Amino acid sequence: MNEFRTVALVGKYQSAEAAEALRRLAAFLQQREVTVLVDDETALLVGGIDGAKVSSFEQIGEHAELAVVVGGDGTMLSAARRLCAYPVPMLGINQGRLGFLTDVGRGEMLDRLGEILDGKYLRERRVLLEAEVLRDGRSVFNSVALNDVVISRGEVGRMIEFELVVDGEYIYSQRSDGMIVATPTGSTAYALSANGPLLHPRLAGMVLVPLCPHGLTYRPIALSHDSIVELTVVAPHDARIHYDGQTLFDAHGGDIVRVRRSFQSITLIHPGNYSYFAVLREKLNWSASPRLS
Repeated sequence: MNEFRTVALVGKYQSAEAAEALRRLAAFLQQREVTVLVDDETALLVGGIDGAKVSSFEQIGEHAELAVVVGGDGTMLSAARRLCAYPVPMLGINQGRLGFLTDVGRGEMLDRLGEILDGKYLRERRVLLEAEVLRDGRSVFNSVALNDVVISRGEVGRMIEFELVVDGEYIYSQRSDGMIVATPTGSTAYALSANGPLLHPRLAGMVLVPLCPHGLTYRPIALSHDSIVELTVVAPHDARIHYDGQTLFDAHGGDIVRVRRSFQSITLIHPGNYSYFAVLREKLNWSASPRLS
């Protein structure tokens, strides 16, 4: 008997490979007598799927019991931000190059999905960040991020300057290319390339990772789950705020970027044999144990 009776399909935009995988997934699910929903943007990509109901993300959130996301981690990040307000678990099918979030390979997707429908899977909760931009004491922008919130120099070719305050305490002023505030999920993304630490997904904290600071003593800092981070852009500098590298907002001198853990979260579905450290070994090309080779 199927564990999930209504499954939504979400695909990578303008990807022929994703479109082919989505059709195969839909046919497989329908053979298992599962009701298939497909988000409206994916339906345009695929050109329609027989028997599948075209749905908005709001309708998917209200009716789906599982969302299968076909693409890379970027596709998963976008879908996660749009579905985090709903209790819909998500399964990632990897069509991208790295795939820390989309851990099921295309070649095994039908086998793994079949096992998941039979109840053989793991659930994993991932936290999100919420960041608002304050201007003259008024909130002018607010969004969430699964990986990270980044304050950067944007298109300007010079460093920016900002002040860092954590839980109301002034920490330092910094001139740099910017600052990454990352979740444990995001510790394997942009923060990793900036020499940040790896945080296990079950940790509830966040990490601050400076981007090319003008001083070698500025190091990454791990914070508690309930910390509130405030980054004030020092005039005359402007800055650009990135949410998962997908949503952007241009901040001005004097603006405050306030980042905290969101009350929203997502649930990832993994195959029953999933191992976080196995994913790290594969994606980061760590050497295997002699006993395993």
